[in-house]
Amino acid sequence: MAYKSLSSITVSDIESLGISREAAASLHQLISEIICTHGDGSPATWQNITRSILNPQLPFSFHQMLYYGCFNDYGPDPPAWIPDPDIAASTNVGQLLDRKGKAFLGSAYKDPITSFSDFQKFSVSNPEVYWKTVLDEMNLSFSKPPQCILHESLPGESPLSYPGGQWLPGASINPAENCLNLNAKRSLNDTVIIWRDELHDDLPVQRMTLKILREEVWLVAYALEALGLEKGSAIAIDMPMNVKSVVIYLAIVLAGYVVVSIADSFAAREISSRLKISNSKVIFTQDLIIRGSKSFPLYSRVVDAQSPMAVVIPTKGSGVSMKLRNNDLSWDDFLEGVNNLRGKEFIAVEIPVETFTNILFSSGTTSDPKAIPWTNISPLKAAADAWCHLDIRRGDVVSWPTNLGWMMGPWLVYASFINGASMALYNGSPLGSGFAKFVQDAKVTMLGVIPSLVRSWKSANSTSCYDWSAIRCFGSTGEASNVDEYLWLMGRAHYKPIIEYCGGTEIAGGFVTGSLLQAQSLAAFSTPAMCCNLFILDDHGHPIPENVPGIGELALGPLMLGASNTLLNADHYSVYFKGMPLWNGKVLRRHGDVFERTTKGYYHAHGRADDTMNLGGIKVSSVEIERICSGVDNNILELAAIGVPPSGGGPEQLVVAVVFRHSDTADLQQLRMSFNSALQKKLNPLFKVSRVEPLPSLPRTASNKVMRRVLRQQLTELNQSSKI
Repeated sequence: MAYKSLSSITVSDIESLGISREAAASLHQLISEIICTHGDGSPATWQNITRSILNPQLPFSFHQMLYYGCFNDYGPDPPAWIPDPDIAASTNVGQLLDRKGKAFLGSAYKDPITSFSDFQKFSVSNPEVYWKTVLDEMNLSFSKPPQCILHESLPGESPLSYPGGQWLPGASINPAENCLNLNAKRSLNDTVIIWRDELHDDLPVQRMTLKILREEVWLVAYALEALGLEKGSAIAIDMPMNVKSVVIYLAIVLAGYVVVSIADSFAAREISSRLKISNSKVIFTQDLIIRGSKSFPLYSRVVDAQSPMAVVIPTKGSGVSMKLRNNDLSWDDFLEGVNNLRGKEFIAVEIPVETFTNILFSSGTTSDPKAIPWTNISPLKAAADAWCHLDIRRGDVVSWPTNLGWMMGPWLVYASFINGASMALYNGSPLGSGFAKFVQDAKVTMLGVIPSLVRSWKSANSTSCYDWSAIRCFGSTGEASNVDEYLWLMGRAHYKPIIEYCGGTEIAGGFVTGSLLQAQSLAAFSTPAMCCNLFILDDHGHPIPENVPGIGELALGPLMLGASNTLLNADHYSVYFKGMPLWNGKVLRRHGDVFERTTKGYYHAHGRADDTMNLGGIKVSSVEIERICSGVDNNILELAAIGVPPSGGGPEQLVVAVVFRHSDTADLQQLRMSFNSALQKKLNPLFKVSRVEPLPSLPRTASNKVMRRVLRQQLTELNQSSKI
């Protein structure tokens, strides 16, 4: 749709959007006054429009008219949000730079906004200084301090044998203890968790203080010790992210065991594979998951997975609703022997920083999930990203609908608690108006989203009538975002910024993101994360020169605190470093996404470069999808599963290209439904095939490998030409 420039918009144009003649005339007058002061289409023009004119009650079509009208001739990456100098100076990084900017950057330092990019580059070239400073800023407590911040190689080894470096050597720390410590950021009476159960939307939100959280975590830690497990044993959690699962998570880490993260949406086969790979000794689960008026079995799936001993939490608090196996325990029975210890402090188990604390899973290119251990250093990266890029601090209320089975669940725990903020948890579906009301009532200040969630809110108008003005910023991760949907999202909170955040389980945080000290463009990243060096590789595998626009496969500088250095079921070096180019003597780290650096210095994600796709924020290999779909119909000769972006941008849609034995008898709609049924039963109930595309043959290499990248390009072009 073509939009007029701001100065060309008439009262009638505004009125045509469903706004009364009188209101349209008033709005037109305000637009004219801003144009007189700031011009027809400058960033300052848009900044003043968002502050003086636009609000959530006005039709979104009016927001679009002014946004596209303002930036009609601007070119790519128009700034949807511009930092205010006073607000920037009050951020965590702004305050740090006001105190130490000249010490870091010398006479080149100007102010927090002007010098932010220089500070990011400083963090890359001086990681020891940066990390010592930020760990101090976050009041991190080590039981045994590190000998230094970074050894780039182990003694007697070449840099290539340990390409990610050795971080905080000799240190011991318990990240759960740091979540519960008293320090300058919090007191015992501070609220640390705010929550509400679905269907109780008219009741006040519930709150837990740090004092109560500590006592609950200590009690569970004592009960874990009573099980007699060897320290370092793996203990799985397969539950929704609620108060109980957060308490259990912290208790496992506090007591010196290893969390095994399993998403509560997984089928029994996926649960079983994760339990076997991690050698889990115990699993915590619920009897049921309640969503609205429906209930979904969870414990029965765990039983079907042939799990080890399960501790089963009743969903409604009135006792487990089903018979347990002989070796399983109810929650009450689990705690019964240690109830006399309630209120007694549990002394944290202090373990070396490279000890595993959490095993998470990310789909690779085989049928088994890739098992990625987080060490005790990984939570520090998560918390530091939140401190720096999302400005999380004491007094904030952080909500991000997620699950402990995905990295953003543990990320949320550490990002909130280590930085002295409150975590806001909604026990129910985030898709409806109940969640929107919870955001209002909990006074959420940082709301995390994935793009498909925003699309659902916008489509159903779920946020209507709710006040989101307490929000200071949004965070977005998991999928490629869409400009119009994120313009709508900003408008719900009076144009607070959206900080795009892209990383990975194996990084324990982000490698490219945004900042409250930089102008933010919709569906774009404004900066590499602190201490991260990004390289876009050309067609020959060579890094494009820094600050030169281009598109290609992304590689990362190898020195990243918290990033993985081992895998449980694959060769780490082969997965991330083998065959990668050298840069200044260091081998680059493989990531696998295709990225673009634009003329204005922003970054855009363009999906996976390999055979992995992103569905609803979950990375899954084409091989896994194809293995399940190929057995659905005997008329299938061969097929390929491809993640294809929609024509308007946004999250990938799953398209299955099929070569039929007898194409004249193929029922594409019925086949799509059969694919969905098989995938949701055997892999993940959240996965859905958008369409089936019949082809006479699949493109293949000379060695007979399916060229999925070629297929993806063909199907993307088909989307754009047909406007699907």
